[in-house]
Amino acid sequence: MEGWQWLYPWLKYAHVLLAITAVGFNMTYGVWLTRAAGNPGVWAFVLRGIRLLDNRFANPAYGLLLVTGLGMVLVGGLDLTRFWLLAALALYILVMALGIAAYSPLLRRQVALAEAGQVDDAEFAALTGRGRLLGIVLAVIVLLIVFLMVVKPGA
Repeated sequence: MEGWQWLYPWLKYAHVLLAITAVGFNMTYGVWLTRAAGNPGVWAFVLRGIRLLDNRFANPAYGLLLVTGLGMVLVGGLDLTRFWLLAALALYILVMALGIAAYSPLLRRQVALAEAGQVDDAEFAALTGRGRLLGIVLAVIVLLIVFLMVVKPGA
C-alpha cells in the first residue's frame, strides 16, 4: 500500500506492546492458580481476577494483535504466504478456537463452583486439572507463535 509505509513502525510498536500485554497477563495465571491451590478460601477471588484479566486485557490485546499484524502485512508489503506468517496465523486461529470453545467455558464453570464454595468437589478438581493442561497447551502454542514472529524461519 504505497504512501502508507510510514505507518508500519507504529503498527509494529503497537503489535509488540499488545503481545507483551497479552502474553504477559497469561503468564501470570499459573502463579495465581498455584497460590490459590494452597488456600481454598481464595479460589473465587483468584478465578474472578483471572477472568477479569483475560476479558479486559489479554483477550482484547490478542484481538488487536490480529488487526495490527494484518495491518503490517498490508502496509509493509509482506507476503502473507510466507511459512512463518501462515503458520503463526494457523496457530492463532487454533488458540482462539481453544480459548473460546474450551478455556472460557471451563473458567466460567470453575468460577461458579468456587463462588458456591464447592472447591472441594470432584468436579472442581477435574476442572482444575483440565484447566492446567489446557493452559499449558495454550501457553506452548502462544510461545510458538512468538518464536515464529521473532525468528521468522524461512523468511
